[in-house]
Amino acid sequence: MELSSSVLKDFVTRLLEHEGAVVQDIDPSGLEFVAPAPLQEKLKIPEFGRLGFGSELPAGAERVSFESDWVERLGKALADRGRLSRRVIRTEVPPLSNPERIIEHGLTLKNAVFRLLGASQEWTRYWIMTFQFTALSDEKRHGLLRLALNLSSGSTPDEFIDPLMSAAMEVKEEARHRLSDAIGLPSPWRPERLIKVIQRGLGGRILNSLAPFGSGMSRRLERDLDRLFDYYDELRHESLNSIRKGTAERQHEQMRLDAISAEYRAKVSDLEQKYAMTIDVEPVQTMEVIMPVRRFELLIKRRKGERRLHLDWNPLVRRIEPPPCEYSYTPGALRLVCDEVLHLVSPEAHTPCRSCAREYCRACSSAQCPKCGAKAKPEL
Repeated sequence: MELSSSVLKDFVTRLLEHEGAVVQDIDPSGLEFVAPAPLQEKLKIPEFGRLGFGSELPAGAERVSFESDWVERLGKALADRGRLSRRVIRTEVPPLSNPERIIEHGLTLKNAVFRLLGASQEWTRYWIMTFQFTALSDEKRHGLLRLALNLSSGSTPDEFIDPLMSAAMEVKEEARHRLSDAIGLPSPWRPERLIKVIQRGLGGRILNSLAPFGSGMSRRLERDLDRLFDYYDELRHESLNSIRKGTAERQHEQMRLDAISAEYRAKVSDLEQKYAMTIDVEPVQTMEVIMPVRRFELLIKRRKGERRLHLDWNPLVRRIEPPPCEYSYTPGALRLVCDEVLHLVSPEAHTPCRSCAREYCRACSSAQCPKCGAKAKPEL
């Protein structure tokens, strides 16, 4: 989930105030500040100034956005502080009169059936991980992205992030870490398992947030390719006309045609390299949110196979979380169930092999097709 300008404004406000600055809201969507000397140096700002976060800026304000170098400035100002935080949210979990209907609206299995086994009140951990990414092509773009993970179910509920963060920010300081020993919480995930979620879950989300940037880059590439083609096509026609009219030696003009073609291919390759996009990703912060949920125990049936799993209904959002895609960790309610171990995967993670056309589960075989051995499409 990409962060909005209002979230950025709130973050900058809290950082400035924490560092001793005097901050006041101004319209439209801006801040006026008086900053102490150490903060001026860290953020490269004057003692007095204005910052703007919306499409329209206050008079005399400097724009702060994810596309500017402000992401780097804020990172340097924070250093290693605030990398990890924890909030315990205590909220009522109301009884639900029709849990079957809730599940039917939140889970769609294309090739399997499910049955509700029971519901209970439990506690879970959400990890809300914030990442900074930098996309570099002929231009540079910065951005921040959040990925939420329920450590109990493996769900990645993007739509829960804002409500969870808002509720977490309201937790009083003295109540942030207190937990009863009787509360059963899921264990933190092993690093290798968590890294797999991050690697597979971030790629599509980053590309979605970069869609306008990518579209503009594609238009510029097409424009430059068209200009390049027109130029070398004109040179080619000149040589061909000389050959037809007999005004030049055929062998010489043929060598010139070959040189034009080779140079054109080299220029096309240069353009493709120029517009190729590389993306660097760095972790910024992880917030652990611990809270009660309503847990639905389910039985999944596919042919002769059965599997038990659970999904959590969140009382803050008043919705059931989306089922996990156990390969790509992409959002969505539609899932397929594989034949081998009954993985839940998105339709994109159960597509035909590009070589033998046999459908197979990428959670079972991420590297190659289990039938013909053809390599799978590389992950982002």
